[in-house]
Amino acid sequence: MRSFSSGDYTATVQLAGSYKVYLEDVAVARNLPSVEMITGRKTAVLFFDEHNLKEAVVIAVYG
Repeated sequence: MRSFSSGDYTATVQLAGSYKVYLEDVAVARNLPSVEMITGRKTAVLFFDEHNLKEAVVIAVYG
């Protein structure tokens, strides 16, 4: 995770294997406490539509 916005509960994430591309404004599941959303942590992202990257949500943080 590169960054987290607690105001709109979205994150900027970098996909594994992608060193220069970040997905911005990815929704974060509301059951994840904002105190856990620390820059540099790994995230699990669920994609609902493989053709629309805006249809994704961060479902877990770890690491």
